[in-house]
Order: sequence, then C-alpha cells, then structure tokens
Amino acid sequence: MAITVYLPCLLVLSMAGLAQGIKSSLRSQNPGPQPLELKQAFTLFQIQYNRSYSNPEEYARRLDIFAHNLAQAQQLEEEDLGTAEFGVTPFSDLTEEEFGRLYGHRRMDGEAPKVGREVGSEEWGESVPPTCDWRKLDGVISSVKKQESCSCCWAMAAAGNIEALWGIKHRQSVELSVQGGLASEKDYPFQGQVKPHRCLAKKHKKVAWIQDFIMLPDNEQKIAWYLATQGPITVTINMKLLKLYKKGVIEATPTSCDPFLVDHSVLLVGFGKSESVADRRAGAAGAQPQSRRSIPFWILKNSWGTKWGEKGYFRLYRGNNTCGITKYPLTARVDQPAKKRPVSCPP
Repeated sequence: MAITVYLPCLLVLSMAGLAQGIKSSLRSQNPGPQPLELKQAFTLFQIQYNRSYSNPEEYARRLDIFAHNLAQAQQLEEEDLGTAEFGVTPFSDLTEEEFGRLYGHRRMDGEAPKVGREVGSEEWGESVPPTCDWRKLDGVISSVKKQESCSCCWAMAAAGNIEALWGIKHRQSVELSVQGGLASEKDYPFQGQVKPHRCLAKKHKKVAWIQDFIMLPDNEQKIAWYLATQGPITVTINMKLLKLYKKGVIEATPTSCDPFLVDHSVLLVGFGKSESVADRRAGAAGAQPQSRRSIPFWILKNSWGTKWGEKGYFRLYRGNNTCGITKYPLTARVDQPAKKRPVSCPP
C-alpha cells in the first residue's frame, strides 16, 4: 500500500529534478539536454500520463516533439512577465496543431460580433472588491471536468456558468450534463467521444433553466464588478500558453499571446492580487535589479482535469486584456432582471 501511495509523488519529484537539469542545460552554452536525461524525462512522462506508442518510429517522433516542447517551455518562462512556470504537462508529446485540434475549438479571429454589450448603465457599480473567489462558497463551483479529446470546452464552460448562477441565485447545487442540455450530469453523464450521437436530453428531467444570456462589455473593471456581484462568467481566450503551463500568473504580451486569436472557452471564477514578488522584468533596461511588485490576476477554471495547472485552474494577469479575455465575456441569466437579489462573492 505504501508503494502505491508514494509512487506518484516520486514520479513528480523525479520529473521535476530531470526537467530542472534539462532547463539548466538549455540555459547554458550546451546545445541541449543530454540524450540520456531526455529519455529519462520522457520515460517518466509516459509513466505519469499513461502514454504508449505503437512502434519505434512513433516513439522517436514523440520524443522529438517532447524535446521541442521542453525547449519551448524554457523560452516561455523566460519571456513571461508574471510568475508563471512552464514545463512537462499532459500535452508535452503533442504538436501545436494536434493540441489545438483536440483541446480548443475553432479559432475566432477578427472583431467580436456586433451584439449589445451593455446591461444598462444604471446597473454597473463603481466599487469592485479587492478579491473574489466563488470557489469558497459551497454549492457554486462544480468539480473540474476533463474533456478528453472532445472539443467541448465551450459546453463545459457554459454548463459551469449556469451551475454557478443557479447555486448563487437559488441556493441549490446542481451539476449539469455537458451533452444533454440542462439535464443533470448524473442522469446524462459525459461520454468524451468525438463521434456524433443522437441527443437523448428529452428523456431526462431538467434540473435548471435560464431566462436569457448576455455579452458583457469588453472592460475588465466592469467584468470584475459583474463577476463579484452576479457570479462566474464564461470567457474565451487564446490558449497558446496553456499547453505547457504548470502554475503561477501568466502575464503575456500581445506578441506572445495574440488577444484577437481566441480559441478556448473557460469559466472565470474570481480575481485577486499576488503577494509582492521579484519582478522578472528587472533585467530590462531602466528597471531596478531588486524591484518587487504585486500582480493582479484572474482565476479561471479549465476543463483538462485536475492533473493540469493549479489543480485544474490557472491564473491570468488582470488589467491588459491578456490572451483576449475581454473579447467574449458571456453569461446566462437564471432569473428575471427585476427579481435579482444582491449577492456577495467570498473574498
């Protein structure tokens, strides 16, 4: 029993040690990681994420992709302006094209559609609390899902939005089916299959319903106010930096994460500000070598399982439209506007 319990911990520690050694090689003048170190890290990756390959040629191909992704993770960490750490993840043996096809949805570039974004100027408040985290209120945020290779992030984010609002407005916890409309997840469980099937939602009782949906203004202050006073919101972002993300606050530039090319929907559940941390920009011209700063961030729930990121969640810098977070902020309404009751997000 003890071996069973400690094996995952040993794998994680070993992976971290080898990855750090490989990162050191990448930083130094050496051309890259030694073949033995790389193969050891790849073997541990295969064990940790239950990967096997059909033939030696496919193994060699995936090893090359793994090596490329390790080098890219190092570059991302050096370029990031926040506290994000990048490294080995469940997607480290996938190419960019494979990752995009399996885990995002059709890329939505260009301008957002011309839909009304104002809820009514009289409804917007001026005061926004310093922190907000709907995960702290029981019955609001459901468990982190794993979409497998089904490109259904949008459905999981939408279901999470309705679940949260239903829990807040009606004091009733629900977990909705991703594949069956507003039936319960228990009655109509997620299959995770790409192949189409006939929808059976009409056979099951509805456990929640909505009156309407709205798109919020592309303004982070107003999004924060709505999040704190009404509940979690569905947003769509550029997921480029999430493939190799491990933890921390991602602070990207428009060059490293184009805010116009959004392709992944997630649930916005809170916001806050990090404790004072060393400024990664200290080496830049004119910056103080030992400067420290706190970083405002958004808290987002993903649909790639709890072994990814911060137990299934991640954080993005708040204040500069990082990765296009303001492009499609959508939310359902689970009651009539006239019947709204004031709510309070846990700090």
